[in-house]
Amino acid sequence: MRFANNCALRASSSRTSPVGSPSGVVLNTATDQVVAPAYWERAKTELMKNDRILRRIIPLYADDALGLPASPFVTLVRAVLSRQASRRTALRQWHQFARHHGEQPDPENIAILSSACLGQIGLPRRKAEYIIGISQHFVDGYIDVSRLQHLDNEAVIETLCAIRGVGRWTAEMFLIFNLRRADVLPLDDAALLQAISTHYFSGEPVSRFEAREVAQAWAPWCTVATWHLWRSVDAVAVHY
Repeated sequence: MRFANNCALRASSSRTSPVGSPSGVVLNTATDQVVAPAYWERAKTELMKNDRILRRIIPLYADDALGLPASPFVTLVRAVLSRQASRRTALRQWHQFARHHGEQPDPENIAILSSACLGQIGLPRRKAEYIIGISQHFVDGYIDVSRLQHLDNEAVIETLCAIRGVGRWTAEMFLIFNLRRADVLPLDDAALLQAISTHYFSGEPVSRFEAREVAQAWAPWCTVATWHLWRSVDAVAVHY
């Protein structure tokens, strides 16, 4: 009990006044805003010219777009929680984390916690370890967004994948949702492969090679194509 109380004290000291809905779900009011990247409309126009499937899908979401980015730390935390987890599970774990540590937690406050502390709020032990490790990399300055912004996509992926718990998919989510890069194709993303299977292969299983072949028509706007295909199989836009 003493240990649990200590975790609670640490959590309360790092909290940043989350905004709650009537249902208790933590909302990120800043990043819920739809402010599309500058390239968004041009990308949609070119994709609809080059791909008959996207010509049908894109107009269905004309009033929606990639939202404003969360903080770099939040993006990585949410991506780590979402990896190899159902959307419901990932959202529940994020809401628990945000209730205790705020919507915009300071990595310095998370770095001092133990994985057991995060486990007490429902995070899997391994992912708790990853999140604490990521927070330490922010504190140490290894994750420097001002530097990452000047690197190409593969260099960003290489930098982030050097961190324990961050794989290529997690790094690609960071490129899409935080750096808002226009041409990211996350071939390990299950929802993207599902959408390609549904719309391009009549529901038949699709390989990464086949997905890449389809995506040749999307360059240099793979992010925009991916986002719309995600929306086509999910009623709510994903955001990290």
